[in-house]
Amino acid sequence: MKLRLILAAATCLSLPLAAHAQPVTGLYIAGEAGTTLQNSVNVSGSIAGVSGSGKAQYRPGYTGIASVGYGFGDGLRVQLDMDYIHNTPSKGEAAGFSAKAGRYDNKFGPMINLLYDIPVGLPIIPYVGAGVGYQIFNSDYSITIPGAGNARSSVTRGSFAYDAIAGMSYPVSSIPGLSLTAEYRFMQITGTEKSNFSIYGGFPPGSPVPGAVKFGQESSHTFTLGARYAFGVAAPMAPAPAPAPAAAPAPAPAKTYLVFFDWDKSNLTPRAEQVIAQAAIDSQAVKTTVINVSGYTDTSGTSAYNMGLSQRRAKTVAAKLVSDGVPASEISIHAFGETHLLVPTGPGVREPQNRRVEIVLD
Repeated sequence: MKLRLILAAATCLSLPLAAHAQPVTGLYIAGEAGTTLQNSVNVSGSIAGVSGSGKAQYRPGYTGIASVGYGFGDGLRVQLDMDYIHNTPSKGEAAGFSAKAGRYDNKFGPMINLLYDIPVGLPIIPYVGAGVGYQIFNSDYSITIPGAGNARSSVTRGSFAYDAIAGMSYPVSSIPGLSLTAEYRFMQITGTEKSNFSIYGGFPPGSPVPGAVKFGQESSHTFTLGARYAFGVAAPMAPAPAPAPAAAPAPAPAKTYLVFFDWDKSNLTPRAEQVIAQAAIDSQAVKTTVINVSGYTDTSGTSAYNMGLSQRRAKTVAAKLVSDGVPASEISIHAFGETHLLVPTGPGVREPQNRRVEIVLD
C-alpha cells in the first residue's frame, strides 16, 4: 500500500497558535477537490495470436470528493464518501501495440471510512483513517498497431476497493463548525480490466485482426484541499464575570474547597493535594458531620464518558481525605459530569475551571 508514501503525506505544516481545536461531535458534511497521481498499470495483450506485456502510464488528473459523516466527540468519526477521479493515459507499450494519449480513465463510487482525530493541543487537528468501498471504473483507450490500423478499447465495470487517509483540519474561529482541510489518500482497486477489440487492417485488406488487452490492478495517490462543516456547533462563551463582593457578606453556612484537574485526568496535582490537606484539617477544627465531595468535568467528550470521569475524580479526592485523617463515614461522594458548570460554555469546550471537585464542609 505504499506505506512510506502514506506516512510522508501525514506530516502536517505548523500554524500560528490559537485556541485549542475540538473534536467533531454530531453530523457534518465536507467537500474536497485536488489532483490524483495514478501509478503505472501492468498491461498484457494479444493481437492475431501474438502476446506481450508492458505498462501503461498516466498524466496527473483531477478529483472531487463529497462526504457526509458523524463525529462521536472522542476523536472517532465515521464518514461516507462519494468520489470522482479522472486521469488520462500518457503512453503504454506492450508487444508491438501502444495506447495513445487522448482517451480517459475514470473512477467513481462510494467509500465508507473510519477516521480518528488526533488531539495534539494545537489549532490544527491531524487525523488518520482507512476504509473500504466500491469503485466503478470506465476506461477508453486508442490502440495503434504499426502497419496495421487503429482501434478503440473501452470497458466499464466495478470492483472492491480500499483506501488509507492522512490529513489535517483547521477550524475557522469566525464561523463555528467550519474547518478547512488538507488531505492525502491512497486507493487500491482490486479488480482488473479486460477488453476485446478488432483492427481492420489485415490481409486481405480491410479484414478484422482480433485483439485483447488486460489492465492490472490500479492504485493512486490523491491530494486535496477542502472544507468541512459540523452542524450544531455553538460559538465559545466568554467566562462569566466574577460577582461583585457584597458590602457586608453574611457568614457562610458551609465552607467550600475547589480541587482542579488536568484535561481528561483524575490524578491529583501537588496543588490539589495541598487543598485537600487543608480541607481535612479544617473539617476537624469545625467539627463537621458531613463532607460532600462532588466531581465535575468540562463539556469536551461525551456525556456518558464525562459522568464516569467526574466519578473517578470524586473518589480520588475522597481517598486522599481518608489518608489525611478524615473518617470515611463522614464523606458523601457525588458525580455530576458536565452539568453545573462553574464557567458556562458551549458543548465541546475544554474549560480548566470546570474540571474540578468541590469539597463542602457541612
